[in-house]
This record gives sequence, C-alpha cells and structure tokens, in this order.
Amino acid sequence: MAKFLSKELAQEEIDKHLEQRNFFITLLAGDDFGVEVDNIDWDTEDELEIENIPLGSHASLAFPGVEANMASSSAGPSNSKTVDYFIGMGFSAKMVAKAIEDNGEENTDSILETLLTLSALENSPPKQQHVDTDDSFSDYEGSFLDDFSDLDSDYENEATAKPVSDADNKMTFLVDMGYSEDEAYAAIERCGVHSSFAELTDFISAAQISKAADVLLGDLPVRPKPKNLNGCSKLNKRRHYDDDTWKKKKPRCFEDEDDDTIRLPNPMIGFGVPNELCLTVHRKIPEAAMGPPYFYYENVALAPKGVWNTISRFLYDVEPEFVDSKYFCAAARKRGYVHNLPIHNRFPLLPLPPHTVHEALPLTRRWWPSWDTRTQLNCLQTCIGSARLTDRIRRALEDYDGVRDPPLHVQKFVVEQCRKWNLVWVGKNKVAPLEPDEVEMLLGFPKNHTRGGGISRTDRYKSLGNSFQVDTVAYHLSVLKDMFPGGINLLSLFSGIGGAEVALHRLGIPLKNVVSVDISEVNRNIVRCWWEQTNQKGTLIDLADVQELDADRLQYYMNLFGGFDLVVGGSPCNNLTGSNRYTRDGLEGKESILFYDYFRILDLVKCIATKTE
Repeated sequence: MAKFLSKELAQEEIDKHLEQRNFFITLLAGDDFGVEVDNIDWDTEDELEIENIPLGSHASLAFPGVEANMASSSAGPSNSKTVDYFIGMGFSAKMVAKAIEDNGEENTDSILETLLTLSALENSPPKQQHVDTDDSFSDYEGSFLDDFSDLDSDYENEATAKPVSDADNKMTFLVDMGYSEDEAYAAIERCGVHSSFAELTDFISAAQISKAADVLLGDLPVRPKPKNLNGCSKLNKRRHYDDDTWKKKKPRCFEDEDDDTIRLPNPMIGFGVPNELCLTVHRKIPEAAMGPPYFYYENVALAPKGVWNTISRFLYDVEPEFVDSKYFCAAARKRGYVHNLPIHNRFPLLPLPPHTVHEALPLTRRWWPSWDTRTQLNCLQTCIGSARLTDRIRRALEDYDGVRDPPLHVQKFVVEQCRKWNLVWVGKNKVAPLEPDEVEMLLGFPKNHTRGGGISRTDRYKSLGNSFQVDTVAYHLSVLKDMFPGGINLLSLFSGIGGAEVALHRLGIPLKNVVSVDISEVNRNIVRCWWEQTNQKGTLIDLADVQELDADRLQYYMNLFGGFDLVVGGSPCNNLTGSNRYTRDGLEGKESILFYDYFRILDLVKCIATKTE
C-alpha cells in the first residue's frame, strides 16, 4: 500500500534540512561558490566515522531497478564523491541511489530535494491496519493462554503442596499495608481469623492511637491547675469520628493545653457515697456520650500512667469516677468507673453490708490481738496465702507465748503478711485466708454463688477476685430503677460471675433480655446457674468471646430485643494492676488490650441505635 506524506509535513521536513542542504551543495560545488574545500576541518567525530567507510563498499551495493546504472557509474570518481557526501548527510545508500537514478548525477539540488522527501515519507507514522475478523485475536488469545498453562499448573501444584491459611493471607496483606508483624498478629488474634480487613485495621489503629497518645501525654508539661471535687482535671480533648459503622479514634496534638494526667482523689469517694459528707457535684456529659444506651465501664484505679486518660478519651471524654469499696463493705477495692449515668438520687442496697472485719466476721473478734489494728481488709485478690506462710506465723508467735505481746519486729512481720494476704485470726496464734463463701459475702454475692457444679476452690477464688463489688456497682446503677420500671435489656461484656446482673436483680430491676459474654466457661456456668436459681423470667444468651459480637450479630440482637438499654463491662486488668511486676504493659498488654473491644462494641451499639431511631 502506497504511503503519502501531507503537504505540511513534507514542507516541515524540507525546511528542517534547508540549511544543511545549502551547506552540502556548497561542498559539492567547490570553488564555484567561493569556498575552499581544503580549508574545511573534517576531524569531527561524525566525519571521522564517515571517513572510515571504504569507498568501494558503495560500489558493491545493488538496488532494484538501478543495478546496471550503479554498476556503470560506481567506477567514476565524481559518482563516488556524490554518493559519499549524501551518505555523510545521513541518508541511506539505497535512498541516495534512488535519488541519483531519478534526477541524474549532476543535478545535486534535485537529488537533495528528493532525498528530503523520501526521508520524510520514511519517518511518517504508518497507517493503522484494520482487522476485519477476530480470527487473529482468537489465535493470539489461544497462544497466550497456552503460554501460561504450565505456570497455572505449577501454581496449583504449589498451592496443593503448601496450603496458605486465611490467617497467613491476612497477615501478609496487613504487613504489605505497612503494619508490623506484631500489630498484624495481635489484631488477628484478638479480632479473629474471620474478621474483615476493615475490623483488623480499625483494631490496629486504635492500639496505635493509644500508644501515641500515651507518649504524647507523657511529654506534656505538668502545670498546676484547680481540681474538681473528684480530684480529676477536666479533659478538653475531643473525639473525631468518620462516617463508618464504628469510628476510629484519632490522636490530637495538644498545643498549649494544660491537661494533666488523671489523678486519683483522696478520699476516693467519686461523686458521692452513702453516709459520707460530700459537696454537691455537677458534671456535664458530652453530647456524644449521652444515653440511652447507657454504659458503665470498670477497671482498677491504680493503673499505669496515662491509662485512664486513654480510657476516658475513648469513652467519649467522660470523666472517670474513682471509688474505694471500703465505703460500701469491709474490704477495700479501688476502682475507676466511666459511665454516662445520672449521679443524683442514688440509693444503696438494703440491708447495708457490714463495714468492718469484726462485723462481717464476728468469730474473729475473740482471737484478734490488740496490736493488729486492722478494721478492714485490703483488696480481695485471685490468690490466697499459703499454708506454709500461716504455719510460719504460728511458730513465730508461739515462741513468745509466755509474754503478753511478741516483740515489735515479730508484730510488724505478722501484720504485714496479714495485710498482704488478707489473713484473719481464727484461733490462738492462728491466722487463715478467707474462705470462698466469706469472699462472696464481702463482695455482695449470695451465699454459695460460686460453689458446686464442678468448680474448684482455686477457680472460685480466681472468679471472685476478678468480679465487681456488687454493693458499689448497685449504688451507681440504682438510678435506673425509676427509668426502667418494666425491665432492662442488658449487654454484659466480660461479665465474669455476673456482678452487674446480680446488682440489677438486687435493686429490683427486672432483667428482660441479657447477652452475657465471658471467655471463662466456669464463669458462664456460674451465671447460668444463678439465672435458673433466681427464677429469672427473661432471656439469657451467653457467648464465649467478645470477638463474636460484630455489627451483624449486634444488629440481630438489637432488632430482636428492641435495642440495649445498658452496656456494662470491665475488661481484664491483668496488665494494669500494680501486683503484676512482669507484664504491666498497660492497655497494650495481652489481656488488657481487650478494652478496645469494649469501646468497639459500645460504639457499634450507639451507631446502630442512632440509625434505627
């Protein structure tokens, strides 16, 4: 198919070579144009390359239609000179031969014009060929697939030989997104293998934000400022949400803000306790935190620095209420509570529980020495003093039976151990740890609440040590009685042995529907037995893991029950408590990181409730 060059393109090419043409015409004309060829410097790199080409090489070239002409003219010196000069201009030997054939050897001007035109035609883009049928594409497609057939086979064999789990795929994907392997592993472990990538990245983001906030808050200058009645500084930090189903917290840069780390009040009476004089407290709940649904979160008060700032910030900037349960019973239990409940018109459970050891355990009065000045017990823990320790105390005291009181150093040793392990006097020179039923009574649970059903003594102590103090919690939840006279729908996260459920029941608030979540089968059995023994009329659904509660499942329960009125929870304190000297890692610890699941679920409940209004 012939190719035609447009007039504009041809003219452009001709103009581009005009100066070069005139120069070579001058060379070919010699003295006729007043230029001495001998005065031209040929020692440039381009000309040296041309100079090295043997002149005889052009005579051996054969071109269609001009073979005879070239053969006859190649011997002449003028012809060789003309060919060499035009080749030196960059034209091909074939093109030069064609131009000489068309214009004659002497007409150099016409030869150059022809060469420029041929060169422009050669450089023009080829016309796109039209394909009438798809046969060629089909052939190509077939050959293309054939080329990859072996590759696919190898891939299938490799996949069969080395199966890749869903967890590994998600781990790889998260690492490729820029997260560390530790972050990816923790997210998959906590959220579950079947969680979506959005849930996994949200979880990692929440953990990163907490860590960044702790570092940021730790770098803030400490400035004195007035404290409120609860001993806590006002938190001016604000939450930022996106429009997703559950919204990630975003860190802020606190410039020129005088926020201090939340400090514990002394006395630790929160917004008020029974029988204690307290000034009237007014607090303002942030709009994002207002109920319903109401929420109530609990954890140890003596947490690492910055933990309660983070908890408060995630829970809608609600100010924590720190309360020691020694104002409600005979044992101390320093806890922080973040909730959006009203704080006025509270009332305690009746009858009021005993407030001293002798009131709670009257049989100990007879054997209690005067130099042991304890009137209340320390925080009830998950473990107890050993028999070896109590025997050592007995032998130390028996050495001084002949005197009224043992030496001060013996007294000091005995009292220190009794305080540490909550040992009580049960005979002459005899101390013993609390029995499980005594711990149940001190914490406000019914007698034998954790007894029987295959539950070991060790499990009873462990479950009780991680539970709510029922009287304290009931005092805070008492405001709900008039608000929900017909009963309440409860979502109980990390419910343990059902401290919140027992508190609501003792307050006389009917439990219509309860979704109780706890990882311990022992605890779930305890709650189930209590539910049946107290003849509850509502519905109890118990789940093993908070990770089972995703948006779809929460939506189902809320549609079934008409929503949740109260979301209660106390995530594990293993990495927060001061008695843990090995893995006290704060909210980034293996167990305590579950706080972010409480926030995730609570935020989902609030979002779903808002959409259904």
